[in-house]
Amino acid sequence: MKKILFLTGTRADYGKLKSLMKRVEKDSNFELHVFVTGMHMLSKYGSTYHEVEKDGFKNIYKYINQKSSSHDQMDISLSNTITGLSNYCDEVKPDLIVVHGDRLEALAGAIVGAFNNIKVMHIEGGEVSGTIDESIRHAITKMAHFHLVANDEAKKRILQLGEKEESVFVFGSPDLDIMYSDTLPNMDEVKDKYEIPFETFSILMYHPVTTEVDQLPQKVKNVVDAVIESGRQYVVIYPNNDHGSDVILKEYSRFETHPNFLVYPSMRFEYFLTLLKNCDFIIGNSSSGIREACVYGKMAIDLGCRQSGRYSEENVNILHCDEDTSQILASIQTALQTHPDCASYFGDGKSDEKFIDILNNSTVWTTEIQKRFNDIDF
Repeated sequence: MKKILFLTGTRADYGKLKSLMKRVEKDSNFELHVFVTGMHMLSKYGSTYHEVEKDGFKNIYKYINQKSSSHDQMDISLSNTITGLSNYCDEVKPDLIVVHGDRLEALAGAIVGAFNNIKVMHIEGGEVSGTIDESIRHAITKMAHFHLVANDEAKKRILQLGEKEESVFVFGSPDLDIMYSDTLPNMDEVKDKYEIPFETFSILMYHPVTTEVDQLPQKVKNVVDAVIESGRQYVVIYPNNDHGSDVILKEYSRFETHPNFLVYPSMRFEYFLTLLKNCDFIIGNSSSGIREACVYGKMAIDLGCRQSGRYSEENVNILHCDEDTSQILASIQTALQTHPDCASYFGDGKSDEKFIDILNNSTVWTTEIQKRFNDIDF
């Protein structure tokens, strides 16, 4: 029986990995292990490790890789994660480490795998953005042995990075597995759980861009000014814990006594999806706006550079503007008057089935641990 270790550090990556983890847990060929760290372990961000525990996985290991008071030291958090995960792997001895995306915890997983001769599988590599996250994502690619990407465009980038074509699998975006499921809570359940009185609302999710943190105070002020001036009601979810998050949270304190805003450190993924399905639009710089909103036919207002390069003109549900108050207000009006069709550019909601098929492919287990650069003829 092969031991498969999933590493999750944020509410976002867990939403992507959950359907895959459940399939592994059910398969008699594999033994699932879950290493929970990062934002999950911080009370400031909702202690979302509880959400992992609620899903009932047998082998869960929780590890605190940072202090809430020192979240700006991302390099130290990376170092701590490497130490904790390395010790855990020495004890469990996994056959495969599965990581997602571009967070420091995923980078730690790839490093630990590379230095301990453990194969690494990377979910949703080959994508671009306007932040340091892109460099992290590509660095993970170079240490990963297998690449499970969302679409053909991402596959091309993986190949450009010198990876072998047989190591790249186009399997879609696994969060669609949950988005298309018939087990999501209804809107009344969501309103009851999170005490939301609004009949109509939009969603605000805005994260720091670490390479532009000096500009963040003015940018987030403009965002908050705009949504308040819009006169609409918003469900606001905390940013991730990257450098600059405290600047955003300080500005969000303006919402505390305002009746049009409800602010939450985190929200269970399935409940968030129901909110998204029923909102007027989503605004901010979260990947939820460019990945998930289109599936439900919802408009997304993408602010700034964080998602730069991750969508094209064919994504008719996305409006882009700078963190400028007047631009944001104009975009809100446009979003309210636009009603796009439902569409998906990242798979068919069956990533979990494809994932198990890939794991059961003998190629995964016979591939050499030593990687070699694959040159492309230009």
